[in-house]
Parts: sequence; C-alpha cells; structure tokens
Amino acid sequence: MRDDTLVVPEFGVVPASSVRRTLAGTERQVIDLVERAYRDHGDRLTANPPSYFLRFPDRPAARIIALPASIRGDAAVDGLKWISSFPANTAAGIPRASGVLVLNDPATGHPYACLEASLISAARTAASAVLAADWLTRGGSRPVRVGYVGCGLIARTIHSYFTATGWSFESVAAYDAVPANAARFAPGVVVHDTAEELMRACDLVVFATVAATPHVSAPEALERHPLVLHVSLRDLAPELIAEAANVVDDVDHCLRAGTSLDLAQQLTGGRAFVDGTLYDVMTGKAEVRRDRPVIFSPFGLGVLDLAVGKFVYETARAQGELGIVPDFFPAKSS
Repeated sequence: MRDDTLVVPEFGVVPASSVRRTLAGTERQVIDLVERAYRDHGDRLTANPPSYFLRFPDRPAARIIALPASIRGDAAVDGLKWISSFPANTAAGIPRASGVLVLNDPATGHPYACLEASLISAARTAASAVLAADWLTRGGSRPVRVGYVGCGLIARTIHSYFTATGWSFESVAAYDAVPANAARFAPGVVVHDTAEELMRACDLVVFATVAATPHVSAPEALERHPLVLHVSLRDLAPELIAEAANVVDDVDHCLRAGTSLDLAQQLTGGRAFVDGTLYDVMTGKAEVRRDRPVIFSPFGLGVLDLAVGKFVYETARAQGELGIVPDFFPAKSS
C-alpha cells in the first residue's frame, strides 16, 4: 500500500557566502546548539559511527574524511560531512580545508541540502572549544592569558568566539610554523618562537595545527598547569597526555587514528588516563582535577556539524538564500 504522506523534499544548495552571513553574530546560539548536540550524544539520541579517513600513498600529508551521523528527536536530521585537508594548498594561497555537508530527510532518506562545510566546521569547532573552556573552568578562576599554537582559520574562529561571548584576556599569544601567520593573528599579539615557550607563558592554550605527529614533549611546557584545548589532537607527546587530566568528547573516537590519546593508550596499555567526557562534566558524572594540567581533546563529532548545518539551512531558507535545484531527483515512480 502506497504511503502518500511521504514527500520527496526539494534539493537546495547553501554556498559559503550564505553560510558566512547566516553564522555572523550567532556565536552564543551556535554554542547552545553544540551543547545540545553533546547532551543528545551523551543521552544516546544520536548515531555517530567512526569517521572514515581517505588517505593517498602519493600525497601522505593530505586526507579526506567522511563523518556520517544522525540525530533523533525534535531536531532530527541525518547526514554526512565530507571534508578534505590538503596542507600544501596554503603555499598557493588556497584554503587548506574544503568540504560539503549533506543533510538527509529522516523520513525518506533523500538528501535535501548541500552546504559549504569548512565554515560550518570551523564554527562548530570553535563553539565546542569555548563551551569546554567554560565548563572546565567553572568553580575555579578564568584564564587571563590565552595562546594559540597554529594560527589558521580554526584558531581565528575560536578566538572570535571567545571575544563574542564575553571572554576577556590580559594577553593574546601566538606561535605558528610560519611566523608571519602568528604576527597578524590579533592586534597586540605576543609572538613566541616555540610552542613550549608559549605554553609556559599562558594559562589557556589552544592547539589548532595540521601536525600529523606529536611535536611537544617537554614536561616543563605544562608545569604551570594550563587548560589546553587540544583541538588538533596530535600535538602532545603521549607521555604528557598520560600525566594530565584528560577530558574528551567521545572516548572511542578520540582514542584511535594515531591521535596523541591513541598513542597514550598504546603507551600505558589502557584508558585510565581519561577522566571522562565533556558530557560527563556537564552532567556531574566527572569532576575536573585541579592538581595537574587539564587537556580537552575533541575529535569533532559529526553530530555537531549536523546540528549547526541544519540551523544554517533553516535560516538560509527562511531568508530566501536557499538555491533550489529543480528536478534534482528523478520523477516520482508510479
């Protein structure tokens, strides 16, 4: 028996210009969306299988990642982020990351939107970092000296989210493998010669690099017990991870694919060094230890992209910025 209640949705495209306009000034709203997605994930209202890494023997520094995911409930959406990282692009003045986010209708399975994904990915990454900094410093003093290791789009977006949501810092420091990137990171920025030097000068450190293997191993880099937002996941030596208080967004996702936490798991033979997830902290199931450095390592769950992407899609559609592609799907079957 045919179900006439199911309708094939229109297929729309949201380019980078519309994504940028839609996200402008919405930092607090995006942080709320990301927190809701984390809570849904912790409450088992999501499906978020392991990401798939497409690598190339002839281009070892490059990769394309597929992040499938699904959110149930009132904000139900399925979809896939397909995002590439080609570090060599920057030498040609081309962005390192590019990608698309496809949203699927939970009722019919039909894709109904394709959105530019690098800006959405940067926004949800920044929202996750600022959300974690908020929760992991509750009950203690707020950091006043922030430092960024890696000064690309992700770091700039994280800093803008801190600023837009009322964080105030006495100083902003930066280190980048390309010194000119650090020098123009922010007005009045203090440029450091090494990541370790920056870490010793800051009480909040953000790693947003393209490092494939750990490059920070000196124990004294963490001797002042900073809060570290280890966004790029592969910067810190496993020995440093093993001695810190570690909070992640998802244990299984973070402890794989050669991340610093994966290497720490191999080093220690277990996962005891992980204190819990951000969801555990938000729900009181885990406490933040203050007697050592605190490191937040977010894998970057696909459900975050879906939550932010659906918001961008709905806003663009309401504002008349959705580019409908007529007859994208075949005609209805009889």
